[in-house]
Amino acid sequence: MNTPTTLNTATTEHHDPYLAHHFDSPEQQNASAKVGMWVFLATEILMFGGLFCAYAVYRHLHPDVFEFCAGKYLNTTLGAINTLILITSSFTMAWGVRAAQLNQKKVLIACLSLTLLGAAGFLGIKAVEYRAKWVEHVWVGAWNQYNADYTGPDKVSSTPSPTAAAPASRPIDPHLLVEDANAGTANESKIKPRFAVDTALAAPPVATASAQRVDYDDLSTPDKQRVNAFFSCYFLMTGLHGIHVIVGMGVITWILRRSLRGEFNARYNTPVDLVGLYWHLVDLIWIFLFPLFYLIH
Repeated sequence: MNTPTTLNTATTEHHDPYLAHHFDSPEQQNASAKVGMWVFLATEILMFGGLFCAYAVYRHLHPDVFEFCAGKYLNTTLGAINTLILITSSFTMAWGVRAAQLNQKKVLIACLSLTLLGAAGFLGIKAVEYRAKWVEHVWVGAWNQYNADYTGPDKVSSTPSPTAAAPASRPIDPHLLVEDANAGTANESKIKPRFAVDTALAAPPVATASAQRVDYDDLSTPDKQRVNAFFSCYFLMTGLHGIHVIVGMGVITWILRRSLRGEFNARYNTPVDLVGLYWHLVDLIWIFLFPLFYLIH
């Protein structure tokens, strides 16, 4: 009757402490974990892919709004610094994964710490950008000065400016004028154009290399009202990415604490590898967001 107990005790003593009971080998466990992570990352790509499609449609329909908002309110320098920070943090994260595989505990701790520092720096710069939008009253909804419901001190009028509304007149060639036989009174003009020229249908001026960015007065009234929609798109996509950065900082902190306890080595480093995959996705998404919002204008 004691034989099963003895066998179970022997089996427990020889069980790999890094291997979950429902896996047959460490290789199977690692492969299953990676498949699960790739499925999760695929769902993240699907989510951001829908937002990128919405961005593409909106930019195609209202390019002037993007040119105006990006040129006037987005800080390309801060965006470039954040891009450099995330690329560097992605490098340190990959180095940390390799250090775990080589059983280099000190290097792993250093790389994870640097990655955390880079993430904190990214969020700090992003907070500076967001605060600037708040000060400039271009937040979202009723806090955006271009919104019809905004009641702050910097509310922008949606009435077209007289300069922008008045079409440029074209001189009429005297040789193209003929006498008007139907003039009713002596005060009416005796001549009229041989053919009418509609200045509204005149060909627009050809853009030159020295053309400046779209000015606010060059936007039509509906486009001025869509500035609020642009910033809704901006804050949705960059804010969602920022949430992913915060989540990444949480899981990196988790594996850093485990690294300090010496839980990762050449035989077991799957959590470090999976967190590294997640952080690379966070970096990749920003590499798309930066040029789409900050550079294409």
